[in-house]
Amino acid sequence: MSRRILHVVSNIAHYEDPAQPTGLWLSELTHAWHVFAAKEYEQRIVSPQGGVSPLEPRSLKWLLADASVKDWLADPVRMALLSSTARPGAIDPAEFDAIYLTGGHAVMWDLPDSEGLQRITRAIHERGGIVASVCHGYCGLLNTRLPDGRLLVAGRRVTGFSWREEVLAGVAAKMPYNAEAEMRRRGARYEKAWLPFASNVVVDGRLVTGQNPMSAKATAGQVVALLESP
Repeated sequence: MSRRILHVVSNIAHYEDPAQPTGLWLSELTHAWHVFAAKEYEQRIVSPQGGVSPLEPRSLKWLLADASVKDWLADPVRMALLSSTARPGAIDPAEFDAIYLTGGHAVMWDLPDSEGLQRITRAIHERGGIVASVCHGYCGLLNTRLPDGRLLVAGRRVTGFSWREEVLAGVAAKMPYNAEAEMRRRGARYEKAWLPFASNVVVDGRLVTGQNPMSAKATAGQVVALLESP
Protein backbone atom coordinates (compact mmCIF):
# COMPACT_ATOMS: atom_id res chain seq x y z
CA MET A 1 0.00 0.00 0.00
CA SER A 2 1.37 3.42 -1.00
CA ARG A 3 2.21 5.87 1.72
CA ARG A 4 0.41 9.21 1.69
CA ILE A 5 1.97 12.60 2.43
CA LEU A 6 0.08 15.82 3.19
CA HIS A 7 2.00 19.00 2.33
CA VAL A 8 1.05 22.25 4.07
CA VAL A 9 1.49 25.62 2.33
CA SER A 10 0.48 29.24 3.04
CA ASN A 11 -2.20 31.49 1.56
CA ILE A 12 -0.37 34.71 2.51
CA ALA A 13 1.00 36.84 -0.33
CA HIS A 14 2.84 39.64 1.45
CA TYR A 15 4.50 40.88 4.61
CA GLU A 16 2.66 43.38 6.82
CA ASP A 17 3.40 45.92 4.08
CA PRO A 18 1.27 44.81 1.09
CA ALA A 19 3.93 46.23 -1.22
CA GLN A 20 6.41 43.59 0.01
CA PRO A 21 5.50 40.19 -1.45
CA THR A 22 6.21 36.82 0.11
CA GLY A 23 4.71 33.33 -0.07
CA LEU A 24 5.74 29.70 -0.38
CA TRP A 25 9.49 29.09 -0.75
CA LEU A 26 8.95 26.77 -3.69
CA SER A 27 12.06 24.57 -3.40
CA GLU A 28 10.96 23.49 0.08
CA LEU A 29 7.98 21.87 -1.60
CA THR A 30 9.63 20.67 -4.82
CA HIS A 31 12.63 19.02 -3.14
CA ALA A 32 10.42 17.05 -0.78
CA TRP A 33 7.88 16.27 -3.51
CA HIS A 34 10.66 14.76 -5.65
CA VAL A 35 11.89 12.58 -2.77
CA PHE A 36 8.40 11.29 -2.03
CA ALA A 37 7.54 10.83 -5.71
CA ALA A 38 10.62 8.64 -6.15
CA LYS A 39 9.09 6.32 -3.54
CA GLU A 40 5.74 6.47 -5.38
CA TYR A 41 4.01 7.99 -2.37
CA GLU A 42 0.66 9.71 -2.93
CA GLN A 43 0.84 13.43 -2.20
CA ARG A 44 -1.69 16.18 -1.57
CA ILE A 45 -1.47 19.87 -0.68
CA VAL A 46 -3.51 21.73 1.94
CA SER A 47 -3.51 25.36 3.12
CA PRO A 48 -5.30 27.18 5.95
CA GLN A 49 -7.95 28.66 3.64
CA GLY A 50 -7.67 26.41 0.61
CA GLY A 51 -7.23 27.78 -2.89
CA VAL A 52 -4.19 29.69 -4.09
CA SER A 53 -0.79 29.46 -2.43
CA PRO A 54 1.31 32.46 -3.59
CA LEU A 55 5.01 31.99 -4.34
CA GLU A 56 7.87 33.85 -2.65
CA PRO A 57 9.50 35.83 -5.50
CA ARG A 58 12.99 35.46 -4.05
CA SER A 59 12.70 31.67 -4.21
CA LEU A 60 12.30 31.91 -7.99
CA LYS A 61 15.49 33.85 -8.62
CA TRP A 62 18.66 32.57 -10.24
CA LEU A 63 20.77 30.33 -7.97
CA LEU A 64 17.82 29.68 -5.66
CA ALA A 65 15.58 28.25 -8.38
CA ASP A 66 17.19 24.90 -9.17
CA ALA A 67 16.04 22.28 -11.70
CA SER A 68 13.21 21.00 -9.50
CA VAL A 69 11.80 24.52 -9.15
CA LYS A 70 12.09 25.23 -12.89
CA ASP A 71 10.45 21.91 -13.74
CA TRP A 72 7.53 22.70 -11.41
CA LEU A 73 7.09 26.21 -12.83
CA ALA A 74 7.04 24.77 -16.37
CA ASP A 75 4.45 22.11 -15.55
CA PRO A 76 0.85 23.40 -15.75
CA VAL A 77 -0.48 20.34 -13.90
CA ARG A 78 1.75 20.86 -10.89
CA MET A 79 1.27 24.63 -10.91
CA ALA A 80 -2.47 23.98 -10.80
CA LEU A 81 -1.94 22.12 -7.52
CA LEU A 82 -0.90 25.43 -5.94
CA SER A 83 -3.93 27.22 -7.40
CA SER A 84 -6.43 24.83 -5.85
CA THR A 85 -5.06 23.58 -2.54
CA ALA A 86 -7.45 21.77 -0.23
CA ARG A 87 -9.11 23.31 2.82
CA PRO A 88 -8.40 21.60 6.16
CA GLY A 89 -12.04 20.63 6.47
CA ALA A 90 -11.75 18.58 3.27
CA ILE A 91 -8.90 16.50 4.69
CA ASP A 92 -9.30 13.23 6.56
CA PRO A 93 -6.14 12.85 8.68
CA ALA A 94 -6.67 9.08 8.81
CA GLU A 95 -5.72 8.92 5.13
CA PHE A 96 -2.19 10.26 5.68
CA ASP A 97 1.00 8.75 7.08
CA ALA A 98 2.87 12.05 7.42
CA ILE A 99 2.31 15.78 7.35
CA TYR A 100 5.05 18.05 5.97
CA LEU A 101 4.82 21.77 6.72
CA THR A 102 6.67 23.93 4.20
CA GLY A 103 8.03 27.39 4.82
CA GLY A 104 8.54 30.79 3.35
CA HIS A 105 7.95 33.76 5.63
CA ALA A 106 4.26 33.75 4.70
CA VAL A 107 3.51 30.83 7.01
CA MET A 108 4.43 32.93 10.04
CA TRP A 109 1.07 34.66 9.68
CA ASP A 110 -1.43 31.93 8.82
CA LEU A 111 -0.08 28.61 10.11
CA PRO A 112 0.35 29.13 13.88
CA ASP A 113 -3.33 29.69 14.68
CA SER A 114 -5.01 27.53 12.05
CA GLU A 115 -7.25 25.27 14.13
CA GLY A 116 -7.92 23.12 11.08
CA LEU A 117 -4.24 22.40 10.53
CA GLN A 118 -3.73 21.82 14.25
CA ARG A 119 -6.53 19.24 14.17
CA ILE A 120 -4.93 17.41 11.25
CA THR A 121 -1.43 17.53 12.73
CA ARG A 122 -2.62 16.26 16.12
CA ALA A 123 -4.61 13.43 14.53
CA ILE A 124 -1.72 12.25 12.37
CA HIS A 125 0.61 12.36 15.36
CA GLU A 126 -1.82 10.46 17.57
CA ARG A 127 -2.25 7.74 14.94
CA GLY A 128 1.49 7.09 14.97
CA GLY A 129 2.21 9.15 11.88
CA ILE A 130 5.09 11.53 11.24
CA VAL A 131 4.99 15.30 11.77
CA ALA A 132 7.62 17.13 9.72
CA SER A 133 8.44 20.75 8.94
CA VAL A 134 11.14 22.66 7.14
CA CYS A 135 12.39 26.21 7.66
CA HIS A 136 9.53 28.51 8.77
CA GLY A 137 7.14 25.58 8.56
CA TYR A 138 7.84 24.97 12.23
CA CYS A 139 5.73 28.05 12.98
CA GLY A 140 2.78 25.79 12.25
CA LEU A 141 3.78 23.67 15.26
CA LEU A 142 4.01 26.54 17.75
CA ASN A 143 0.47 26.19 19.09
CA THR A 144 -0.42 22.60 18.25
CA ARG A 145 -1.50 20.74 21.37
CA LEU A 146 -1.89 17.05 22.11
CA PRO A 147 -5.18 15.62 23.45
CA ASP A 148 -3.97 16.09 27.04
CA GLY A 149 -3.37 19.80 26.45
CA ARG A 150 0.42 19.66 26.26
CA LEU A 151 2.14 21.43 23.37
CA LEU A 152 3.40 18.97 20.78
CA VAL A 153 6.84 20.64 20.75
CA ALA A 154 7.28 20.89 24.54
CA GLY A 155 10.43 19.06 25.56
CA ARG A 156 11.08 17.97 21.96
CA ARG A 157 14.22 18.59 19.90
CA VAL A 158 13.40 20.84 16.95
CA THR A 159 15.02 23.13 14.43
CA GLY A 160 13.81 25.74 11.96
CA PHE A 161 14.96 29.00 10.41
CA SER A 162 17.10 30.69 13.04
CA TRP A 163 17.04 34.33 14.09
CA ARG A 164 20.64 34.64 12.95
CA GLU A 165 19.58 33.53 9.49
CA GLU A 166 16.79 36.13 9.52
CA VAL A 167 19.37 38.81 10.29
CA LEU A 168 21.83 37.59 7.67
CA ALA A 169 19.05 37.41 5.09
CA GLY A 170 18.25 41.05 5.81
CA VAL A 171 14.61 40.45 6.71
CA ALA A 172 14.62 40.46 10.52
CA ALA A 173 12.92 43.85 10.69
CA LYS A 174 9.96 42.49 8.69
CA MET A 175 9.30 39.57 11.02
CA PRO A 176 6.09 39.54 13.08
CA TYR A 177 7.94 37.60 15.79
CA ASN A 178 11.16 35.70 16.49
CA ALA A 179 10.19 32.10 15.66
CA GLU A 180 13.30 30.62 17.29
CA ALA A 181 12.57 32.46 20.54
CA GLU A 182 8.91 31.49 20.41
CA MET A 183 9.87 27.82 20.07
CA ARG A 184 12.13 28.04 23.09
CA ARG A 185 9.39 29.86 25.04
CA ARG A 186 7.11 26.90 24.45
CA GLY A 187 9.62 24.52 25.97
CA ALA A 188 11.03 23.14 22.73
CA ARG A 189 14.70 22.16 22.73
CA TYR A 190 15.67 24.28 19.74
CA GLU A 191 18.88 23.38 17.88
CA LYS A 192 20.65 24.92 14.90
CA ALA A 193 23.67 24.22 12.76
CA TRP A 194 26.88 26.01 13.60
CA LEU A 195 26.99 27.39 10.05
CA PRO A 196 23.93 29.41 8.97
CA PHE A 197 22.19 28.27 5.78
CA ALA A 198 23.77 24.81 6.03
CA SER A 199 21.52 21.77 5.75
CA ASN A 200 20.46 20.58 9.19
CA VAL A 201 17.77 18.09 10.21
CA VAL A 202 16.70 17.16 13.72
CA VAL A 203 14.79 13.94 14.39
CA ASP A 204 13.02 13.41 17.71
CA GLY A 205 10.99 10.23 17.44
CA ARG A 206 8.30 10.87 14.85
CA LEU A 207 8.98 14.64 14.80
CA VAL A 208 11.29 15.65 11.93
CA THR A 209 12.35 19.27 11.42
CA GLY A 210 14.69 20.93 8.93
CA GLN A 211 16.38 24.27 9.56
CA ASN A 212 16.23 26.09 6.23
CA PRO A 213 15.47 25.69 2.50
CA MET A 214 18.71 23.78 2.02
CA SER A 215 17.38 21.15 4.45
CA ALA A 216 14.21 20.21 2.56
CA LYS A 217 15.58 17.22 0.68
CA ALA A 218 17.27 15.78 3.79
CA THR A 219 14.13 16.39 5.86
CA ALA A 220 12.02 14.44 3.35
CA GLY A 221 14.68 11.74 3.34
CA GLN A 222 14.35 11.32 7.08
CA VAL A 223 10.57 11.07 6.73
CA VAL A 224 11.06 8.30 4.19
CA ALA A 225 13.53 6.50 6.46
CA LEU A 226 10.98 6.51 9.28
CA LEU A 227 8.14 5.36 7.04
CA GLU A 228 10.24 2.57 5.58
CA SER A 229 11.67 1.36 8.87
CA PRO A 230 10.40 -2.04 10.08
